[in-house]
Amino acid sequence: MSTLFEQTTINGMKVKNRFVRSATYEAMADLDGKVTDQLLEYMAQLARGQVGLIITGHAHVTREGQAGPRQMGIYSDDMMDSLKKVASVIHDNGGVVAVQLAHAGKNGIGKEAHAPLAPSDVFKKKVKKASAMTMDDINRTINAFGDAAHRAVRAGFDAVEIHAAHGYMLSQFLSPHYNKRKDDYGGILENRARLLIEVYEEIRQRVGASFPIMVKINCQDFLEDGMTLEEMITVCKMVEQRGMDAIEMSGGTFESGKYIPSRVGISKSQDREAYYKDAARRFKKELNIPLILVGGILSYNIAEDAVDSGVTDYIAISRPLIREPHLIERWESGDIEKAKCISCNKCFTTLFAKEALHCPVEKKEQEKEDAHVSK
Repeated sequence: MSTLFEQTTINGMKVKNRFVRSATYEAMADLDGKVTDQLLEYMAQLARGQVGLIITGHAHVTREGQAGPRQMGIYSDDMMDSLKKVASVIHDNGGVVAVQLAHAGKNGIGKEAHAPLAPSDVFKKKVKKASAMTMDDINRTINAFGDAAHRAVRAGFDAVEIHAAHGYMLSQFLSPHYNKRKDDYGGILENRARLLIEVYEEIRQRVGASFPIMVKINCQDFLEDGMTLEEMITVCKMVEQRGMDAIEMSGGTFESGKYIPSRVGISKSQDREAYYKDAARRFKKELNIPLILVGGILSYNIAEDAVDSGVTDYIAISRPLIREPHLIERWESGDIEKAKCISCNKCFTTLFAKEALHCPVEKKEQEKEDAHVSK
């Protein structure tokens, strides 16, 4: 049996294979962030497709932390029934699920009472777009992450993942590109990492030692004065020493040009796949914590080699599962043809459509086929 289909555990959580559905914004919640039947069916499909660990789309822990419309929320006890449905539908279909806890920071979409907050003031054309967080804001946000994690436990999720990548709030604090603070949360790396550490410690205190906590973090920001690989290694050592259970390595922000997290054109050559593998090798030399590697992995042999050679412990996939929710099941059956995803990023243009997240390329091909059959 391939190592890709071995059962493993992360702090007691049994994962039936080494494939992880990386958190992907579905835009399938209602306007308040509560789940819809559409989102539940989408999650059921992933579970039926034999993904070892499903990580939900980023769930905002505060109202001002909302990144996009129809994003799933975890910011209030009013969400509990909604959250329970997500965990239940995945469990009922044989899956294991973590909820990703997120705060958009300067990229929040709220206004007035829920206006965006960031490490430092953000101006665009002399118009203030986000306000620097006060100590009250910081303390309230730490508590919000803790409250959200407690809701995750009560709702029946198997784990939580802290979103500290891609230029979201915790990533903004880590990065000197965004973080211009002069207090204990800015300047040297130990200060810039302070909020992430405090969020983790608050969550750990709330959920206990036996509940899995993971973090998603950038290997680099690919921005001027951004977070570097060396800094990522140092921060990962900090969280490993404090008991973090796994790290998902990604990279870039949506301001990083061709180095955005979801790069285009990856399907043209296997040499372009697993574009953080060199950073992963460095990580594995210096840390012992389980590593989940994301970033343009489309080919079975690339995934298998990454695990077998010790580059990573788990393979995280996002875009390929949008087109093929049953990709892992297909690979396990012996059909190891490359994923059909062509890494065009057109899936992200569907987020504001009625259908929400889907592969428009697949949809167009299906429509052509249906038209041909009907003739």
